[in-house]
Amino acid sequence: MAKIIDGKQIAQEIKDELKEKIKELKSSGCVPGLTVVIVGEDPASQIYVRMKTKASQELGINSETIALPAGTSQTRLLELVDKLNNDDSVHGMLVQLPLPDQIDEDVIINSISPEKDVDGFHPLNRGRLVAAEDTFVPCTPLGIQEMLIRSNFDPNGKHVVIVGRSKIVGMPLAIMLAQKKAGANATVTLCHTGTKDISHFTKQADILVAAVGRPEVIKGDMLKEGAVVIDVGVNRVNAPEMEKGYRIVGDVEFESASKRAAAISPVPGGVGPMTIAMLLSNTVKAASNFCASSSTG
Repeated sequence: MAKIIDGKQIAQEIKDELKEKIKELKSSGCVPGLTVVIVGEDPASQIYVRMKTKASQELGINSETIALPAGTSQTRLLELVDKLNNDDSVHGMLVQLPLPDQIDEDVIINSISPEKDVDGFHPLNRGRLVAAEDTFVPCTPLGIQEMLIRSNFDPNGKHVVIVGRSKIVGMPLAIMLAQKKAGANATVTLCHTGTKDISHFTKQADILVAAVGRPEVIKGDMLKEGAVVIDVGVNRVNAPEMEKGYRIVGDVEFESASKRAAAISPVPGGVGPMTIAMLLSNTVKAASNFCASSSTG
């Protein structure tokens, strides 16, 4: 059976490290601040926001959640983002996605100050990532990279196959892991809906990252023996036998995959906690950058 890559444990290690950095910042009069804006009442979004707020508060980050009704106009949301951009107590901010239909997500993301964009979604930060410059990196890909490094599965020289090309996970991760840097320097294959035979590529993967958004689509027989598997998916499937009536599964069929893989991240308890830990890390980075520039300027 495969080794379990425990995202909760690794995330806790990162949070413990961040606590020390936050103490140092506070001793110099700098208290990291994170504001999360949520529009509407999407149940999954509400859960994510509560988890982010709770984790921030546990570390001593000033955390605020601003909840707006589903009917909020794009103009009203832009006004709020502008206000937060100009609030020096807010070092990091994010607008929880998805947004209601009347709001253009790209317009909102582009309106967030790149220096406060702790989600790493602003085009300027995306460009800096491609140019291999220091920037805010999307939290899930950053968490995946940390999971691999801290579990001693260095991507250097390995063939990494990523299934899924989203702007939030697959695409930025491919860019990150292909760069000539520590914790990267891999040969990367990016599969997607246009890939004719995905299993042809997954069977070659030393490290497979599944970010498809479809339950258990990656089966054990699609893996190379001894592969490392990172499962990004969070899918709700019907399970009448369970009290809630459903269960949460990943994009990988865990039972069959764990018999072939050398290591695998579980769902839940894998990538999810890492995403939140990296959001906190980006917030501390934003606060450090702001306080350093304020003291010299």
